[in-house]
Amino acid sequence: MPSVRKSLLQLTFSGAFMRRWNDKLCPVSLYEIDKQAHKMIVAWLLTELNSRGLPSQERLRLGYDVVERGLFDYFYRLVITDIKPPIFYRIREHEANYRELTHWVLHELQPMLEPLGEAFWSRFAAYHQARTHTEPADRILAAAHFFASGWEFNVIRPHNTFDEEMDDIAKSFTERLNDLSDLTGVRELMAGSGSTLGRFANLCGQLRFQIRWSSTPRLPETSVLGHLFLVAAFAYYFSLSIGACTARVLNNFFAALFHDLPELLTRDIITPVKRSVPELARIIRDCENQELERLVFAPLRQGGYPELVARLSYYLGLATGSEFHETLRDAFGIRKLDSFEELQAHGNDDALDPKDGSMLKVCDTLAAFMEAHAATQRGIGSTHLLEAMARIRNELRHKSIGPVSVGALLADFD
Repeated sequence: MPSVRKSLLQLTFSGAFMRRWNDKLCPVSLYEIDKQAHKMIVAWLLTELNSRGLPSQERLRLGYDVVERGLFDYFYRLVITDIKPPIFYRIREHEANYRELTHWVLHELQPMLEPLGEAFWSRFAAYHQARTHTEPADRILAAAHFFASGWEFNVIRPHNTFDEEMDDIAKSFTERLNDLSDLTGVRELMAGSGSTLGRFANLCGQLRFQIRWSSTPRLPETSVLGHLFLVAAFAYYFSLSIGACTARVLNNFFAALFHDLPELLTRDIITPVKRSVPELARIIRDCENQELERLVFAPLRQGGYPELVARLSYYLGLATGSEFHETLRDAFGIRKLDSFEELQAHGNDDALDPKDGSMLKVCDTLAAFMEAHAATQRGIGSTHLLEAMARIRNELRHKSIGPVSVGALLADFD
């Protein structure tokens, strides 16, 4: 049975320390975890658009491959962090060198990833032992990667006019995306904010500039965008541990990836503030929903993408009032269930489009705990951080998700 362990959570969080473009002049710090979140948001867009018309099981298979292989790439990237992409591409061109590098990477990652199950580890190893990836999911991930990296490049380019590499880097991104332009949506993304999809992807990318816990000094200073990726990855791990069906795994990952999308419009508001005044949480949510409609949903509908609005609305729990409700779809439409146990017993079926709620809330809280814990481990003894950690420990000490005791998992961080 797959299990979730401290070492895996710490591995996932380590991307919050990994600086990107660290050989260039950056007006803001750019981190791997933020780029991964942006990449997977764009991958979701492309997956939705390029699975139109496919039978339901093929759609689910494509989505599952995109999520899983996206994580596969991330784990590998965490180990080879010091190798610049052009150098890595050269290594991959030489079979013996790539095989040797990959053998070392697998050796480093095996203790942390193998607890997710023998099947997961076998797929991970086989994926990276193959030198070429040309399936639809691979091409979607490649396009999403080049778009997200190119978006960062456009942030730093005006500050590096003296750098002789800039023109070659810009040309490389354009050529690589052009090679993938047969995928529906890629050309529109390349058009930037002048297109519906480009505008939405650009809005989501801006979440990397919103720092969480903004009134509390922390190291690392995780962004809202990076937090989304953390929660999505945690949701994937827990979904594996409970034997979730394919649709449930995908819904949990993407619901987590988008759960703070409204903070594009209202900024990150910490939990104690939301709870400080009666009715404040409801007022904030009403404002978020109004702004979501005006700035996100209405432009997507007008641009011809009502199906994207429908999926985002489902992920955000707009029909039931919260993204943290267990939901499914049946003959009566979207239906809220009373508990994780009810969904596990009666809703774990692809045909029901199930989505967890309380489990996503646990993942959200667990990610916040790790953000606070990482800072305190580096000598930042803020009262806010210590109080948050104590509150979270108390809140989750008796909580279990299927076979995983969240309280015991938190105890490992003592």
